[in-house]
Amino acid sequence: MGASSSVPEKSIHEFTVKDSKGNDVNLSSYKGKVLLVVNVASKCGFTNSNYTQLTDLYSKYKDKGFEILAFPCNQFLYQEPGTSQDAEQFACSRFKAEYPIFQKVKVNGPNAAPVYKFLKASKGGWFGSQIKWNFTKFLVDGDGIVIERYATSTSPLAIEGDVKKALGES
Repeated sequence: MGASSSVPEKSIHEFTVKDSKGNDVNLSSYKGKVLLVVNVASKCGFTNSNYTQLTDLYSKYKDKGFEILAFPCNQFLYQEPGTSQDAEQFACSRFKAEYPIFQKVKVNGPNAAPVYKFLKASKGGWFGSQIKWNFTKFLVDGDGIVIERYATSTSPLAIEGDVKKALGES
């Protein structure tokens, strides 16, 4: 039951998503960069620690080919209730996020964003492919292939070693 359906896309670079203002963003613009894709929420118990550590991780590695792609999601106890622009304003003003905050998406169900269908099909979780909560993270290599998936409880700084490895550092 938890198995994800197969998707035709082979790379995250094949997707176009919307930014917080509704403009198209072709993810091929991130070719060659290591990505951390995260479903975020502003009213979650994990918000402060995750946003703080995401900002720290981004500051450390943004000049080395690392990018964070944050997708607000309201599917988990309605913890991202505002607009996409509200979510962006929250992240940028409160946590000094300099990485892109995209349009709100659904990560599960029949109306899940295509990019999330791809991510889940690439790397399932402990109990199938469904995303269980806010701040699930996917590490993607420069070719757009998912390297690893991390649960909510895995802090961004706990995966710093994997980010360094993906960037070719040791």
